[in-house]
Amino acid sequence: MLSQPDSTESFPLETPESAIGEPPPPSSSSEDLFSSASLACASGSASSPSLSDDNQKPSPSPVPSQNRPQIPITWPSGGSLTLDWVTNLMSTFDWASKNLRPSELPTVLPVEVFDALVLTASKILHKEPNWVPIEPGSDGVVGSSVVVVGDVHGQLHDVLFLLKDAGLPSENRFFVFNGDYVDRGAWGLETFLLLLAWKVFMPQRVFLLRGNHESKYCTSVYGFEKEVLAKYGEKKDGKHVYRKCLGCFEGLPLASIIAGQVYTAHGGVFRNIPPSPSKRSKGKKNRKVTLNPDSLPLSLGSLDELLKARRSVLDPPWEGHNLIPGDVLWSDPSMKPGLSPNKERGIGLLWGPDYTQEFLKKNNLKLIIRSHEGPDAREKRPGLGGMDEGYTIDHVVESGKLITVFSAPDYPQFQAAEERYKNKGAYIVLKSPNFDTPIFHSFEAITPRPKVNPYYDFEDVIDSDEELDLTMMVEAS
Repeated sequence: MLSQPDSTESFPLETPESAIGEPPPPSSSSEDLFSSASLACASGSASSPSLSDDNQKPSPSPVPSQNRPQIPITWPSGGSLTLDWVTNLMSTFDWASKNLRPSELPTVLPVEVFDALVLTASKILHKEPNWVPIEPGSDGVVGSSVVVVGDVHGQLHDVLFLLKDAGLPSENRFFVFNGDYVDRGAWGLETFLLLLAWKVFMPQRVFLLRGNHESKYCTSVYGFEKEVLAKYGEKKDGKHVYRKCLGCFEGLPLASIIAGQVYTAHGGVFRNIPPSPSKRSKGKKNRKVTLNPDSLPLSLGSLDELLKARRSVLDPPWEGHNLIPGDVLWSDPSMKPGLSPNKERGIGLLWGPDYTQEFLKKNNLKLIIRSHEGPDAREKRPGLGGMDEGYTIDHVVESGKLITVFSAPDYPQFQAAEERYKNKGAYIVLKSPNFDTPIFHSFEAITPRPKVNPYYDFEDVIDSDEELDLTMMVEAS
């Protein structure tokens, strides 16, 4: 039996010491390991929890066995990833989460390999437009499908299951991930890196969009920054890894349009930006930041405006064309007609069914698929459905539908309330030839999760993403 380390964290463990046991050895091959681990998790018989992190005192790793994955992971010669490399990364992250302390992640993925992966992915992402056109079948591949995934929030084991359940990305299976890869869950770094690996391996089949949590502000509040520092150290390497992740976030596109029929974005629609009669002052010191744009007349923006928006800022100043990324990442639907500032969040818009209809008709679309709202947010939203099944159909209008999909089951991982939401996660499949009829797939959370300390004071941030400090957000940019 492995001993429980002394923890220097001020936060409580999710389970008592007596619940922590010795995990069984993984299977003999990386592919078998991943398959058996995922299937075992899906049936509720996953391995026992692992140790929590100890940021101060190093302790021995579990006794190596002949079934241990081949670590450290190395970057392939020539820099071309293969299916074996990516699936091995999946299985190794899964194994490490159950067998190693978080602070031992550098022994699995050295900083040099992290750098190579993030640099390669960033080069691909930064070249993509603000909204990415996805045209399944345009290259002659028939019978294609597109899987749309909502928030995953560092729930690595649920992501691994989802990839197996939906089928791995392939020539005729596209994936669109709708943001919020990090924060709240304990494996945001591994989750994000895994999806980056798929992007590098299949850049024309895997599309990663940005969520509101892919920002400096949110990651400093909801745990990702502390997670990275706990895993790679609070000094040079940890700060380097965090900074490189933020740089990669800047390159994530804001939206996609699938087969000319489906608009996907993390939050939703966005406003038109009327021409400004005044010139902006030059120089950082004289920059005027408009925190409250309520005085601007509100109307829907165009896809051309979205293309021109400046996305390469982590927390955009809320003025001019930079209002558009804020809307795309933070807006929410409402059952009340109209378009208005989202005063509950302090950022973005609220839009009603009439504006869903206008957006769809204006752009010749059939569906809007967005994410951004888990069960905690939805219980406070009158008239809108809950997130018990991982998705809701929010608006049904003449031109089509507005759908919210949320892919983090039993969310959040760390919760102060006694009763958990126990929500399912979901993903959506769109199939050829029209890609406009959503097929919903709900799934249960993988249990038990390996037990770790939380990386943020979850008792102080129960209310999802409300009451944001906008001044702090601007300063973070």
